[in-house]
Formats: sequence, C-alpha cells, structure tokens
Amino acid sequence: MTLPKLTDAKLEIDGRIAVLTFNRDDVRNALTGTELVSDIVNTLQWANSCMDVSVLVITGAGSAFSAGGNIKTMSERAKAPPHELQRNYRLGIQRIPLALQDADIPVIAAVNGPAIGAGFDLANMCEIRIGSTEAQFGETFVNLGIIPGDGGAWFLNRLLGYQRAAELTLTGRIIKADEAKELGILLEVTAPDELLATAKKLAGKIAAKPPQAIRYAKRLLKLSQRQNLEEHLDACSAFQAICHKTEDHQEALQAFFDKRKGEFKGR
Repeated sequence: MTLPKLTDAKLEIDGRIAVLTFNRDDVRNALTGTELVSDIVNTLQWANSCMDVSVLVITGAGSAFSAGGNIKTMSERAKAPPHELQRNYRLGIQRIPLALQDADIPVIAAVNGPAIGAGFDLANMCEIRIGSTEAQFGETFVNLGIIPGDGGAWFLNRLLGYQRAAELTLTGRIIKADEAKELGILLEVTAPDELLATAKKLAGKIAAKPPQAIRYAKRLLKLSQRQNLEEHLDACSAFQAICHKTEDHQEALQAFFDKRKGEFKGR
C-alpha cells in the first residue's frame, strides 16, 4: 500500500482503518497558514482509490482538534483585493468540503480538543463525531466580523436544523462536549485517553462489513441530501443491482447461514 505524501499531518493504517492526525500543534492545527488543507484533500483522494481502506478517522495532535483559521495572519491575508480573496477561498479551504462530499468512505472525526470556526465546520462535514471531554465547538466567525467561508452554514443547518444553526452562527458562542452531545453534534463523549480507541472501535465495526457495500451506502447517504425520492430510488436500484453481483454479497449470505463472521475481500 503506497501512502500519500503529507506535510503537516501523519497517516497510519490499522487493518482497514486509516487514521489521519493533524500534526501542527504549534498553531493549534490551524487550517490556514499550514498544509493541512492539502493533506486532508490528498488523503481523501487516496482513500477513494485505495480499496484496502474502509473508514477514515481524523483527529488532532496536541491540545486542539483544529483552531480553524490562523487569526494571527488574518489581517495580512485580508489586504488582498476581493477577487483574490475569493479565489483564495475557492482554491484553499473550500477544497475540503468538496473533497469530503466526494469521499467514498465514511469519515469519523475524533475531536480531541477545541474545534473552532473552520475546525468546527470540518468536524460537521464528517459522517460521525466522537468527542473527548476536552472538546469545544464554536461557529465563531461573526465574532471576527466574517462569515463561514467554507460552507459551514450549509453543514450546520443540515446537522441541527435552521433555528439551532442560526443561534450558534449568529451568537458565535462556544459550547462544550456535553452540550454538543445533547444537540446532536457529538455521537458520544469519552475521556481524553479513550477517545481514539472509541473512534477506532466504531470504525472497526464499519470496516468489518463488505467494503463495496459500505462505499455504496455512503454514496446513497450523500445523494439523499440533494435528490428527490424518485431520483434516489433510481440510484438505490442501480447500486443494489451492483451489490447483488459481488462476491462479498454471496459470502455474506453464506456466513449468515453458517452462523459465522463473513470474510470480505471487496470484490
């Protein structure tokens, strides 16, 4: 297995689980002013073509998951003309939501500490979020006189509904892990030293399933966000026809009748 070349993150493989760790604790894993955007996008593109991986877990090294934008360099970046700023967003941080939208495998965010601004949005772009008791979240752009330029309002609205998304976006307040779970942002809250193990345990349950079925199911979940029912049913029938013809489907049936765990090969 050839891994992608990364600059500010490290990628580790454990069976069919890939773990991507942001490795810029010196700037609290900020997404701007580092190579983390490219590292995330390159990892997702690699995962799409690597049939040996079924789940990606993302987390942060150090005290933060991601501080989002680097505030210390924000004033300098804002000196560019509007058309250049717009281009920087499109060719910069907006690559992340597009790459996650196109990701074939599910992505679990193991939120080890503060996920602020674009860091919060990044977590919300993932299928599942598990947080440490040290995790904090904030859609804090308005506090700096800006808006979520990475599509954060789109994701937060779909995750929490309009009213709660509006409250968090328009107040810019910080919420802690317990409230995040209560609101539905987090699936589970764990002790800090149990976070990665908990995320990998869940990832392992997913990775144990037939790999192609996982990828098609993930695609259906994403398609359902923008399709009407008729369009979605067409996609379901097409994907299901493909799944019926896989070796893994036959193995799953045989394992069911034999009362044993299936041994799936992604074929």
